[in-house]
Amino acid sequence: MTTRAFIELLDGQGAHASPLGCLEDLSAPSAVQGVPGFPHSIFDLVFHINYWMDYDLRRMRGERPPYPKHASEGWPPPDAAISDDQWRDMINTSRTLLRQMAELAKSSPQDLAREIEPLHPQHTQRASTLGDLLWQTLVHNSYHVGQIAMLRRMLSLWPPRRRGHVVTQAV
Repeated sequence: MTTRAFIELLDGQGAHASPLGCLEDLSAPSAVQGVPGFPHSIFDLVFHINYWMDYDLRRMRGERPPYPKHASEGWPPPDAAISDDQWRDMINTSRTLLRQMAELAKSSPQDLAREIEPLHPQHTQRASTLGDLLWQTLVHNSYHVGQIAMLRRMLSLWPPRRRGHVVTQAV
């Protein structure tokens, strides 16, 4: 796939919901609201998405972040409280991480083919070039943004008031 297609999907165009559009008009109380039968709030999902985007982007930049000892590290503590300011900061973190992904997607074909060092045995079981890791991260995000869109519907908070965009210029 092309860089343009990657960035369009990252930005929530085509069949994908806009990650930022699904978040920007929510208050912190709406973000932490639960839905019976679903184990996570929107806040939980955004925390999780940001955690793994940050982790994977650090690996893509050649850093060696420690792999979490337990899956629970990629989720907020149960019943975590968050203020509106903290929620806004979390959305801004999402925006920054998504833009970093978009910038890396514009790398040269040679750089996109660069192998990313495995830091955990699970990493050796998957394709691990820069391009592969960008796509894996995009798909992980898309899966959880779909959950966020469904939670918004179940909470009668759909549709979002506006679309948030990661990338404002044409690729």
